[in-house]
Amino acid sequence: MQDNKLGAVESRFADIIWDNAPLSSTELVRLCAKELGWKKSTTYTVLKKLCGRGIFQNVNGTVSALVSREEFAAARSEHFVAETFAGSLPAFLAAFASRRRLSPEEIDEIQKMIDACREDG
Repeated sequence: MQDNKLGAVESRFADIIWDNAPLSSTELVRLCAKELGWKKSTTYTVLKKLCGRGIFQNVNGTVSALVSREEFAAARSEHFVAETFAGSLPAFLAAFASRRRLSPEEIDEIQKMIDACREDG
């Protein structure tokens, strides 16, 4: 995956694919016309762009994801932490927690992730 950012419209388009994949390119055109008001040419132009970035593929008229929504979000998050916090996850978490009080459930979930990392390492 070459680029881990999507604009607002690209994001809506990607969600259509992730929610329906695998799907035929004909079905994708139909969904984009309904959901986004796009013409066939617009759908194919954006699809080609995102295929070129390694997010989706269109093989023999079947569109599928090369990267899951979760994988894409993880790559985006990693890039954000790397750029904004010099790659420091603790610095990111400290900044995040200083702006919003974490619920006991969120704290428990984070603690479980830490414990799982310790067990794996």
